[in-house]
Amino acid sequence: MTFTAPCLYTLADSTAVGYLPILLLLLASIGFVAGNLVITKVLGPNRHGAVKDMTYESGMNPFGSARKRFNVRFYLIAMVFLVFDIEIIFLYPWAVTFRNLNMDVTDGGVWLGRILFFLFTSVVAYIYGYRKGVFRFD
Repeated sequence: MTFTAPCLYTLADSTAVGYLPILLLLLASIGFVAGNLVITKVLGPNRHGAVKDMTYESGMNPFGSARKRFNVRFYLIAMVFLVFDIEIIFLYPWAVTFRNLNMDVTDGGVWLGRILFFLFTSVVAYIYGYRKGVFRFD
């Protein structure tokens, strides 16, 4: 006895109406940011002086030049973090949609193949970075 989940979505059912909540959330966030910037500019104090205009260094007086060279490894670590962080963001919608696909139709195999290819290329990139020494902190 096999159990098949009811098919709620197929690839053909994805219309622009399904993206309306994302669009509303995007518009609300842009409106929130713009509103806070405008309210701060209108209501906030606007005083200038020697101490107020000085560069802020986390509560400490700045010393030395800000034009210091950093090791490229810091940038590599940041880029690797961003790549794998974005990968996790892409996995959530796929997992929610894949659970509701009908496995009797070829759409399920196509979706599974796409994510397996995505994960395979991510693992290859991780192994490549590991062999190049991106994750060594010495």
